Formats: sequence, C-alpha cells, structure tokens
Amino acid sequence: MTFTAAAIQMCSGVDPERNAATMARLVREAVGKGATYVQTPEMTGMLQRDRAAAKTLLRDETSDVVVRTGSELARDLGIFMHVGSTAIALSDGKLANRGYLFGPDGTILNRYDKIHMFDVDLDNGESWRESAAYRPGSEARVLSLPFAEMGFAICYDVRFPTLFRAQAIAGAEVMTVPAAFTKQTGEAHWEILLRARAIENGIFVIAAAQAGRHEDGRETYGHSMIVDPWGRILASAGPEGEAIIVADIDTAAVKAAHDKIPNLKNGRDFSIERVVRAVAGGVAA
Repeated sequence: MTFTAAAIQMCSGVDPERNAATMARLVREAVGKGATYVQTPEMTGMLQRDRAAAKTLLRDETSDVVVRTGSELARDLGIFMHVGSTAIALSDGKLANRGYLFGPDGTILNRYDKIHMFDVDLDNGESWRESAAYRPGSEARVLSLPFAEMGFAICYDVRFPTLFRAQAIAGAEVMTVPAAFTKQTGEAHWEILLRARAIENGIFVIAAAQAGRHEDGRETYGHSMIVDPWGRILASAGPEGEAIIVADIDTAAVKAAHDKIPNLKNGRDFSIERVVRAVAGGVAA
C-alpha cells in the first residue's frame, strides 16, 4: 500500500490561537502537495516556559483550539490529520503531552500520551523537568489504518528503543515521532536516533519537528525528517522556521527489509549476569 505523507515543521509560539491558525495554513499547503496523512510537531499548540502563564491558556480536550482545528481540518480536507502533540489540561491539575490522530470524518482515531518524560541536565546549564508539569502516559498502541499499521511516539521516546521494538513486533510499519528536540541534543543525536530506529526495526519513521528560536527563548533543532526502513532519508527540512516535507510511503518496503534482515524474528531471550572478580593488583585480567 502506498500513501503520501507530509511532516509539518513549525516554530510554535505562546499563543494557541495563532499556532492553530499557522497549523491550518501549513496543513492546507501540504494537502495541496498531495498528502493524505499530515503530521505536525510536538507541542503544536504552544511552547511556553512560564508555567503560570501557560496554565491560563491551556484547556481540556473538549475545548482545546488545536484539537478542534485538527478535527476540522481532517473533515474538511478528507485526510488523516495527526496533531503530533499539544498540552492538554487534566482534572488532577497535571498536563498531558498528547498526540491526536483524526480520521477523514474528523473523529479521533487515536490518542497517545508521551510516555518518557524529558528530565535532563545538559551542558551549559540547560535543564528540563517535564515530569514537574506533565503526567506520563503508560500505553502504546499500533493502529490499523487503510494504508499502514501505525505506531506512536513523541520526541524523547525516540531514545527508548524497546518502545519502538514492541510496536514493530506488534506489526507497526510506520512509527511517528513528532518532536521539539533542543538544538543541543538535536545536533548530537536527532538524525542518528531516527535512522537507527528505522533500521533496527525495518520500518518507516516520520518525524515533524519544531524549529528555530521560539517566543519563550528556547531554541529547537528542526530538521523534520522522513526515513525509510533501510535508513535512507526520503525527505528532510532545514534547521529553522516553517517547512513542509512530503514523501511517498510504500509499505511493501517494510516486508522487503524484514525479508532481507529478519531481526524481529531472530531476536532471542537471554540472561545477564554481573560478575565482579578480585584480581591481583586491582586490574582485571
């Protein structure tokens, strides 16, 4: 089965209404390029470091402007519309970093809450604690669509290969990785991680990214990317600003990759033991 996928690169600001309007404009452009599946980045709705200011603008799912706009775009354009993620207010005071896939009738086909929280301390004093505001998800799901078996991840999830392997074993042919990678980590790891997840599982990876200098002061890496099961980059964007990348996805390439290198079948269970030995002079022989 072949379909045309688009990844939308954005530089979301602090105003959800404005970001939703930007998303709508770019999605319509992507459909004009032939896309029937369109993905936007992580935190499409808002990037705002000031949590107090953000809290005044965040809504629950039923009244969120990005969720509403995503549904309307899917219905109006007759596409599969994937809002990579947006911040959703939960009843317990926490937030969900939640992605939505809408069908051509505008209904929600899938929700995915980011499982792995970006709690890191980087060089030059850059530090993030996603878990301070967000409740992590606990469920992964492979969704059967008319054109592909699709799995879901968000940003930091890409560093956890077991999440991708589990979904590939469950039948995923395409994994989605919308992201807001920091410039620092993106320069070091973004392309490597995306290509590795594609190669080791023999799957397509579609990753729409945030890019550039944002209103809240952070800088994201961009380089939205679509990668095939052999690790080849089918389409990629630049480091800054808005972009639309498009590629034709033929899921027959997944079977071809698995036939050549059937590592999903060849994996074996094993035990591991940590061995500590006392050696003369304190140096292991």
